[in-house]
Amino acid sequence: MNEDLPERESMEFDVVIVGAGPAGLAAAIRLKQINEDLSVVVLEKGAEVGAHILSGAVVDPSGIDRLLPGWREEEDHPFKTPVTKDQFLLLGPAGSLTLPNFLMPPLMNNHGNYVVSLGNVCRWLGEKAEALGVEIYPGFAAAEVLYDENGAVKGVATGDMGVERDGTPGPNYTRGMELHGKYVLIGEGVRGSLAKELIAKFKLDADREPQKFGIGLKELWQVKPENHKPGLVQHSFGWPLDGRTGGGSFLYHLEDNQVAVGFVVHLNYKNPYLYPFEEFQRFKTHAAIAPTFDGAKRLSYGARAITEGGYQSVPKLSFPGGALIGCSAGLVNVPRIKGSHNAVLSGILAADRVAEALSAGRSNDEIAEIEADWRASAIGKDLKRVRNVKPLWSKFGTYAGIALGGFDMWMNTIFGVSLFGTIKHGKTDAEALEPAAKHKPIDYPKPDGVLTFDRLSSVFLSNTNHEEDQPVHLKVKDMDLQKRSELEVYAGPSSRYCPAGVYEWVEKDGEETFVINAQNCVHCKTCDIKDPNQNIVWTPPQGGEGPVYPNM
Repeated sequence: MNEDLPERESMEFDVVIVGAGPAGLAAAIRLKQINEDLSVVVLEKGAEVGAHILSGAVVDPSGIDRLLPGWREEEDHPFKTPVTKDQFLLLGPAGSLTLPNFLMPPLMNNHGNYVVSLGNVCRWLGEKAEALGVEIYPGFAAAEVLYDENGAVKGVATGDMGVERDGTPGPNYTRGMELHGKYVLIGEGVRGSLAKELIAKFKLDADREPQKFGIGLKELWQVKPENHKPGLVQHSFGWPLDGRTGGGSFLYHLEDNQVAVGFVVHLNYKNPYLYPFEEFQRFKTHAAIAPTFDGAKRLSYGARAITEGGYQSVPKLSFPGGALIGCSAGLVNVPRIKGSHNAVLSGILAADRVAEALSAGRSNDEIAEIEADWRASAIGKDLKRVRNVKPLWSKFGTYAGIALGGFDMWMNTIFGVSLFGTIKHGKTDAEALEPAAKHKPIDYPKPDGVLTFDRLSSVFLSNTNHEEDQPVHLKVKDMDLQKRSELEVYAGPSSRYCPAGVYEWVEKDGEETFVINAQNCVHCKTCDIKDPNQNIVWTPPQGGEGPVYPNM
């Protein structure tokens, strides 16, 4: 630390929670339910609770049922639209095939679930937490893990504000704050910077498979009343992706004539010319999809990475001084495209064990019970049944892989076993990318501005904003390597995999130059995951910056 900088002020709490997502807020609520005298603080890097939350979302309410029994009797909850119909489509270039629901394993059934904005769920949970006395600090990014003299986590520090682009304090410079806790819970979402540091420091991924990811892109539309079918949940796969590239798509019909449309591309794709955003735009033009958006208006856009490794990739959850929860732990059920129920359950599980440890007078030690408990819990049972779906898909391609994955889910449902055992994932998503010489560029159609759009007009709808004078929060470790490999070997995939147009290769003075438009960043972390050399590192910008997602 620069000795010329003022010392950071510090605050003491029983429990510090990073991230006001479903996991963090559930943990905070549960802690206060157990002991109202506990001091609990939640840090949120978004400008408000829910600002950075993006999900489909069809929510399995089992986690909310455990956390807040009786919530259905309330008038102000956000779960307005129960699922009324499930539909599964296989898309081809010229048509579609509706798959019979009876072929689907029972766990794929969405009966009893709700189509909802997960951002609004978090806003609602935030109000519940504050009513119980939880302190929530939106607009403060946890930028640094703090350790005690024994190497255990003792808290986090928020980032300094008002830093100039060259790293020096500006006229509005404000030192970050230290928040010390007897325990720290990390629920900062997918590929969070603190979780990444803790996983490496404490080797939490030892003996685990590499984590796998997808990039999810979503738009919210207001459609004509005659095209609106409240509660319809439509999942699809196939076109425009080829049979070797994993991914899927969805249309979810919410209340108020709103339809959420989304597209997921598995980030283990091989072709560096693949352009996930453009694949999403192409998907909307399919004959089975486009009619829904006839005469409709696009309201919002966003993107984020999704953890897809599942059961075999979940790192060790407990570490000295705290635990990983929610998407920081990677608890998404990939075939169901659901993780919020497990996030809430993981927050509850961690809170129960933390409260137990605090009542026994413990602090800043490892609560190993959290790690010991989760596989035997509802979370572990949920993930174990589907553990082979993603690796089968990756190994055998979309059509054979999905068929084998469905068979495996049926075997797990009926007999509780898998003929495949537990399949490994193998390569990381960065390692899966192949040199451009092995592939041909893909010709994508120009957007029409009615149904299909470009990235910059889309980012505008995400309400993304960053102070331009601050240091660039996307760090390139070796710029020479970026040019020598990312550009010359892989044809600059960062200019395509980023869903916000952050990265460009631009000719300046006869040389290709890597340009980073950091102000466009929607905090999806895809660059941190997919760069073939792991040469780009995502770090938090100033607190309160990034997207502000309404109703996403």
